[in-house]
Amino acid sequence: MDKTTEIILEIENVERISFEQSFRIVSYCTQLLSQHSAEAELSARKIVIHVLNNWAKVDKNLYAVWADLIETLGFYPYIQKNSSDLKIMSFADDVRMSYFQSDFLKNTYLHKEQKKISNYLLSGKNIIASAPTSFGKSLLIEEIVASKKYKNIVIIQPTLALLDETRLKLKKYADDYKIIVRTSQPYSEDKRNLFLLTAERVMEYEPLPQIDFLIIDEFYKLSLRRKDDRADTLNNAFLKVVNKFHSRFYFLGPNIDGITDGFAEKYDAIFYKSDFSLVDCNVIDKSNLINWSNSDKQIDKEKITILCELLDELRNEQTLIYCSTPARARRMAKVYLEYLQRIGREKNNQLPLIEWINKNVSPKWSLAKELQYGVAIHDGSLQKHIGASIIKYFNEGRLNCIFCTSTIIEGVNTSAKNVILFDEKKGGNEIDFFDYSNIKGRSGRMMEHYVGRIFNFCHVPVQKAIVIDIPFYEQDPETLTNEILINIKKNDVKQEVRNRYDQINALPADLLSIIKQNGVSVNGQIRIYNKLISDLKSKSVLQNIQWSQLPTWDQMYYVLELAENNLFNFDSKRGVFSVKQLARYLNMYRTKKNIIDIVNDIYNSKIATVKTLTDERKARYYDEAVETAFHIYRHWFQFTVPKAFRVVDSIQRLICEKRNIKPGSYSFFVQQLENDFIRENLSILVEFGIPSNAVRRLENVIPSNLSEDEVIDFIKKNRSNIKKYLLPYESERLEQCI
Repeated sequence: MDKTTEIILEIENVERISFEQSFRIVSYCTQLLSQHSAEAELSARKIVIHVLNNWAKVDKNLYAVWADLIETLGFYPYIQKNSSDLKIMSFADDVRMSYFQSDFLKNTYLHKEQKKISNYLLSGKNIIASAPTSFGKSLLIEEIVASKKYKNIVIIQPTLALLDETRLKLKKYADDYKIIVRTSQPYSEDKRNLFLLTAERVMEYEPLPQIDFLIIDEFYKLSLRRKDDRADTLNNAFLKVVNKFHSRFYFLGPNIDGITDGFAEKYDAIFYKSDFSLVDCNVIDKSNLINWSNSDKQIDKEKITILCELLDELRNEQTLIYCSTPARARRMAKVYLEYLQRIGREKNNQLPLIEWINKNVSPKWSLAKELQYGVAIHDGSLQKHIGASIIKYFNEGRLNCIFCTSTIIEGVNTSAKNVILFDEKKGGNEIDFFDYSNIKGRSGRMMEHYVGRIFNFCHVPVQKAIVIDIPFYEQDPETLTNEILINIKKNDVKQEVRNRYDQINALPADLLSIIKQNGVSVNGQIRIYNKLISDLKSKSVLQNIQWSQLPTWDQMYYVLELAENNLFNFDSKRGVFSVKQLARYLNMYRTKKNIIDIVNDIYNSKIATVKTLTDERKARYYDEAVETAFHIYRHWFQFTVPKAFRVVDSIQRLICEKRNIKPGSYSFFVQQLENDFIRENLSILVEFGIPSNAVRRLENVIPSNLSEDEVIDFIKKNRSNIKKYLLPYESERLEQCI
């Protein structure tokens, strides 16, 4: 055991840190810092973090000495947080600390590494920042906004949940910026604009004004080697903004060791890697308690026993339990609930969400029961408002543990003190060290938990350097997709992919423009183009193309079949298995506008095939039906299907106009679907995280002639009257979101 570890254990285990101990520890840390090495400084930081975690044990007579050391390490946010104890004594120290005060954020101090990056950004440098999750990279986003240095800023984040979290943080700047979260919102000509968008929405937003600054959060998602199916779109969003507007940019992400050679030089950027953190993580191995020579079933049984006992020990702390799939998270939550009931733990949670679920989904959904015991699930299929509320309750200490998938690891910020790595897979693939580091990084939180803990129920992946490829720049012929290649400027195309580039660009210019704009499979769009040309020869098929407003069953089926054959396949999507099934669910939803009808349909179809139905099976099948229906809603109705109709619409318009025949117009249907069949000026409320059934009740209360911005103002002025139409949970969401 090294000396640093010995000292940390001493700090954690003693009842009091005496004068003599404090002096010895401070002396050791000072000695480490005198070595002027990154490794020695890291050791000193870890020790001081653990001292802060046990501050009540410290001899008050040495507060000034500790303050000096903490200041030397650059822990200025913690000096501010503990200002009553950590007083800056000298004029020189006071001057030095004032340097680290943000110029734009009130009562905010940056740590020394944040300050370096801030100086670069505010001086106009492009920055690619790699730092731990607890570094505070996102605080610098707010500083950029607060500086008002740039008129138009685009912030790209991978999930709508993360974007909404950012919106809530930045809405205080609404007097200076128009905050845009939807492609239907026009930008302001008079004041600054702040675009909070996914990469897909950046590609769809037309026209963009002159963009002065671009921020890409979780920039590792540019990589094709990370096997993210949205990497193409993120690459193209960067090209769209930077190639056209020559914008300054800030990339941020965790635990990255390098990027494609030459990228930083071409874009006059600085790759800045830091291991600086104001949070430490204790790694606790639970895998050594498991007999790995047993059968998989027995191993799982052992893991579950250890997990339930551990979670009960941690019941007064916030804990995330990482599971490989939504089904796995759902099962583990139910197992833990049964354990709590078996040992006699009392349900003591009366969260407003429980009542809402019972009335709007079903009391049969196990999440309602789990919430009563401080337990929840979180995955990408949950309705947006439910996922957001679960995170809020968790961060407030009203929930103790969340069984989650990678969506919570990548998509939102939490105040978790503990993370449990229960599974070693992400979907069907083994997690690598990069995934592990990101999961581990969710334990502890700057300014909330000095020390986090990760409990490893699995073997830790082998550590490897993570170098992120930038596909549009690297242009590796083996990995570069046509969807990215088509958007690269001709002068930037490398010789190795020149033939492919020339072949694509031999397409008619008008078709090429549409294919670029759509941002999905190039070859698939070409096939759709050829298929439509062929089908237009038949008058019987023509009616399946030339429609407007709302499609008939046949028209809807025709477009979905085109998309399935050329743009996506059901093998890679959960929830539906055929065009016919998808069309039926889509028709059911647009008619009744209620996802619960789909839940019941899936559930009834399932139980109809089962001869022996136990209560346990009924409960499991209902949970599966809810999860499947929510997935269909989030991933099919809200994303895949609108995209498919938009692509087919653009291609059929081009062909029809060339032939001087009347084209169809699918935009109304697409808009209705994306807006959840809610009146257009109210759809922004769903975007903000208010349940759609609550919004529909407000259609008779809020005037239809108001713009989206005016709707928000109307609600603020008429809160008391509007709340009469809402459940307590819906009122809670309204207050949080507006």
